[in-house]
Amino acid sequence: MTGRDLRYVALGDSQTEGLGDEDDAGGLRGWADRLAEHLARHHPGTTYANLAVRGRLAGQVRAGQLAAALALRPDLATVVAGVNDLLRPRFDADEVAGHLEAVFAALTAQGARVATLTFPDLSRITPLARPLAPRVTALNEGIRRAAGRHGVLVAETAHHPVVTDPRLWSPDRLHAGPIGHQRIAEAVAEALGLPGSDDSWTRPLPPLPAQRLAGLHTAAAELRWAAAFLGPWLGRRLRGRSSGDRRTAKRPHLLPVRPPAERLTP
Repeated sequence: MTGRDLRYVALGDSQTEGLGDEDDAGGLRGWADRLAEHLARHHPGTTYANLAVRGRLAGQVRAGQLAAALALRPDLATVVAGVNDLLRPRFDADEVAGHLEAVFAALTAQGARVATLTFPDLSRITPLARPLAPRVTALNEGIRRAAGRHGVLVAETAHHPVVTDPRLWSPDRLHAGPIGHQRIAEAVAEALGLPGSDDSWTRPLPPLPAQRLAGLHTAAAELRWAAAFLGPWLGRRLRGRSSGDRRTAKRPHLLPVRPPAERLTP
């Protein structure tokens, strides 16, 4: 990635699509868009495609996005998937890691530089997700092993306390909010060693007032969250539906990236 022109392709699910981070026009921005903007500041010829679609499982990312990504011949690719898998009743960490490894292998074999990330413990975001903690650990271990075999860079977001600060998350607690998407972009930029990147994304936000912090974790707050978000999600699963049904990639072609004006980011 030493020349001016750079082709960046993002593969994944709703997090990479940008859910939780609406732009000024009512569309989705997201961490991959933010990373592309960072790249464009240092590579003015950057072009960027985002193939991610919400609701996709790791195997669906492999089956539905890999061929298109390879056809775009990226210099840089990001691959982030697996959370939708661990939320399903039948979860096999080795199977999920195998799909991700196949994507890593194909992209790196073609000469792309590839980055991915690990996931935080969801039970630190919502107590109702406590049974999922061992699954997150197993998925992260599988991602690290697969990445290590193919020289894929890993942004280790799992270990830092700030990643489970409620202010980084959207109200559904499954997708990052704008601050969270910015932190993810900064984490991946640091893993890639991009100019202007550092570990500032790991630093905590200013403390919340004790009263507000307590209010985020009351039983009533958990019940409201379950009614507003968990219930509808379970309903889709029971009906065999996905939030990504009939959706396609928001940016399937490589297009120029124009860095926005500098924004104030917490």
